[in-house]
Amino acid sequence: MSTTDADGTDRTDDPDFERARERVEALAPEITAHRRRYYEDDAPTVSDSQFDELMHELVDLETRYPELKKNDSPTEQVGTFSQAFAPVTHLEKLLSLQDVFSTDEVRAWADRITAEVPGEQYLCEVKIDGLAVDLVYERGRLARAATRGDGTTGEDVSANVATIAAVPQHLTGTDAFPVPALLEVRGEVYFPTADFTRLNEAQVAAGKAPFANPRNAAAGSLRQKDAAKTAERPLSFIAHGLGALDGFAPDSQSHAYAALDAWGLPVSPYWRVVPTIDEVFAYIEEFGEQRHRLVHEIDGIVVKIDDTGVQRRLGATSRTPRWAVAYKFPPEEVNTRLLDIKVSIGRTGRATPYAVLDPVRVAGSEVEFATLHNADQVKAKGVLVGDLVVVRKAGDVIPEIVAPVVAARTGEETEFTMPERCPECDHVLAPAAEGDVDLRCPNARSCPGQLRERLAYLSGRSCFDVDRMGYIACAALVQPLEPAEPVLTDEGGVFDLRIEELLPIKAVVRDPDTGLPKIDEKTQEQKVVTYFANKDGEPKKTAVQMLENLEAAKAQPLWRVVNALSIRHVGPVSAQALAEHFGDLDRIADAAEEEIAAVDGVGPTIAAAIKDWFAVDWHRGIVERWRASGVRMRDEAPDPSEALPQTLDGLSVVITGGIPGYTREGAAAAVKARGGKPTSSVSKKTGAVVAGEKPGSKYDKAVELGVPIVSGEDFEAFLASGPPATATEDDENEPE
Repeated sequence: MSTTDADGTDRTDDPDFERARERVEALAPEITAHRRRYYEDDAPTVSDSQFDELMHELVDLETRYPELKKNDSPTEQVGTFSQAFAPVTHLEKLLSLQDVFSTDEVRAWADRITAEVPGEQYLCEVKIDGLAVDLVYERGRLARAATRGDGTTGEDVSANVATIAAVPQHLTGTDAFPVPALLEVRGEVYFPTADFTRLNEAQVAAGKAPFANPRNAAAGSLRQKDAAKTAERPLSFIAHGLGALDGFAPDSQSHAYAALDAWGLPVSPYWRVVPTIDEVFAYIEEFGEQRHRLVHEIDGIVVKIDDTGVQRRLGATSRTPRWAVAYKFPPEEVNTRLLDIKVSIGRTGRATPYAVLDPVRVAGSEVEFATLHNADQVKAKGVLVGDLVVVRKAGDVIPEIVAPVVAARTGEETEFTMPERCPECDHVLAPAAEGDVDLRCPNARSCPGQLRERLAYLSGRSCFDVDRMGYIACAALVQPLEPAEPVLTDEGGVFDLRIEELLPIKAVVRDPDTGLPKIDEKTQEQKVVTYFANKDGEPKKTAVQMLENLEAAKAQPLWRVVNALSIRHVGPVSAQALAEHFGDLDRIADAAEEEIAAVDGVGPTIAAAIKDWFAVDWHRGIVERWRASGVRMRDEAPDPSEALPQTLDGLSVVITGGIPGYTREGAAAAVKARGGKPTSSVSKKTGAVVAGEKPGSKYDKAVELGVPIVSGEDFEAFLASGPPATATEDDENEPE
């Protein structure tokens, strides 16, 4: 990575720059992992506010040190894409909204807008706490439905969405609003509050765990692989935006909502157009007071410029439209008793304290646990076991302890002491490196807690995606009560499991969020199950299906295998980059650290972690056992006869403005398919700039630097014939 900033200053010996570089390298994979947990697993491990803090920190660092920003930075991405369902490319990218947390920030946003376009009206609407979906109607018929995914590609959930009564299969037109030939609708699938309450009551009555909140219930229901199960859930839908259009051109957001309503698509009954920012604040206050009396949960207010012409003029960043902002309500707080502080062990050995709370309802859901991150934070917060504490469900997702209520202390409270030994395997806890705040269990191979978490991870959606191999199954495989010895001592044998090994297993039921044993409410004893066998000792259908799914999972592509190895810092994005570059797990293992670090989207931190991982004998043993079991270790090279001509091989290409017949993402994909490297900024090393309609400042920069320019009309010829004669074909993408 370059140590020279934008004005040419050499930062080689700048300690602030080095600290910023190290922090950026740590933040990027952390944020990406949190996005995966939120968007793919429907199981976030940090609150919205905690995630926002990480993202804002990264934005601030990249603003101060632009040379640290990579093309694949999380600040340039909307979300993540899960491959649990067939992929669907959105006709137009689904952008996120810029989050703000105070009315001062809303006013600052409005001031920026009115400085450019004074006198604009605002459309205010409630921010539904649901799952974003994209519907495509062709000539009035619902052609497909997809989740947001990474904003460009989502999951095909057409069959599931078809079961939602609020989503019309056919649109109806009027004289004022005839049905357009093509209509892409953005909206939110959600659980009505009353229905969610009844659903959880039914879950509890059936002996099943209740859902944490309506958003997770909606996401889990919509992502059922059997659409009949989705049909059993009372999901609903509200439309709140438009994407691609053919045959309709709204002049305002409110005009678009009138059209959606006329076509039979539900829109929110709470939206309102107001002329001043003070009336925006009045709307925020009004619905902040009503938020628990609406038909669905909300976590804030969305404010948009109503005029669509002004929206187009203001444009968007790579992630967010400039003409809209999402005001997030302040997190709700309650008081409850801190019953205990325990420690969980993660898949990389990290020991994390967490609070066990007297159950309390916060922001619409019951809370029993709260994160405490590390021993230093416990001390920093000044909490004692037995304290009455202030609990905040920050961002309506993950609860956290804010502070103790010191005035309520009785003198019987006790100080928390971080254990010296792992609560799972009794090994001595220690920092992984000098200066680390976190303590880790060094028994990486056979610590039951680490192995349980690694198995749960490798069976998940971003790895082998093994249906029926849930958290309880993973716990049973590594921590059985009977037989005395676990079936698995590391993950190497997971693909060699046999049904006769599974049948005798009796295990304690564990909570997937904490790893704690669950307690039977009647007996107050730990819940114990014979997980893989029925009462007659015969295999359960789920056990047979798990083994069948493990067999099928052996054919998963290489990037999923790489991700499943639980190499520190390696997530789905870097795993895909490694698989695409090397195509073979042995080549990754044997590659020099410098070669790995040079892979786009990887870098030195991940490269060092990969070399460290493969240097461990038992790690290589996992790979060899998987190989012997038939797990796919390489991706077949594409058939050369089917490949497109590599007319842009190695050429860095910047695309700006609208290209006839292409979305921005589609144009970039076309460049990449012909060997080119789509980049986001113009420099002397840029091979060509494709300038479409309204190209903006990148066109001016290309003219200034003498970079070859291709018009939007000539884009097809550019793809077919290659770069202009003056372009340098072996230019490489400049680091950003």
